[in-house]
Amino acid sequence: MESLDELLAEELKDIYSAEKQLLRALPKMAKKASAPELKTALQEHTEMTQRQIERLEDVFEALGKPAKAKTCKAMKGLLEEATEIMEEDASDAVLDAGIIAAAQKVEHYEIASYGTVRTWARLCGQEEAANLLQETLDEESQTDERLTELAESIVNPRAEEGGDVEESSAGGSKKSGSKKSSGAKKSSSSKKTGGSKSRR
Repeated sequence: MESLDELLAEELKDIYSAEKQLLRALPKMAKKASAPELKTALQEHTEMTQRQIERLEDVFEALGKPAKAKTCKAMKGLLEEATEIMEEDASDAVLDAGIIAAAQKVEHYEIASYGTVRTWARLCGQEEAANLLQETLDEESQTDERLTELAESIVNPRAEEGGDVEESSAGGSKKSGSKKSSGAKKSSSSKKTGGSKSRR
């Protein structure tokens, strides 16, 4: 590759593949989720992902390039990890915490990817493409924040207490218990697994 334009086009192929892989995986994650609030969030993100794929196709068109995918090995690995979590012999609440952790790993990868190509597009003078990519970047950040809220207010406290998800209503009452991550303790960067907040 000799230019940033070429690198941009290659990275978009990678992201296009990542979104298509995710579109196939999200319904499986939603099916495994027990908390109604989490199931709904994953189902809605499936619909959003379809729109994001279509938006990526618009980006390719704006760049005068054919919409082609190049296998994204990073997303493939993240989704393999998600599958392993969903196959664990765990209680419903603990499994939900694991699903959120896996979903947020995906979101953080996508946020990094879209932020990068958005910046490159602007540097290359491709404002239409940059604006389209910014729309998706905003959506990914909102999804990450929504997952954090679900983890902190509903899923993690339930997993910690060993409570059954079936007792909750579709509206999901929030518990005022301690807000703990499903994995690592809070780091100096204020990011938590299974309820991490991304910064734009």
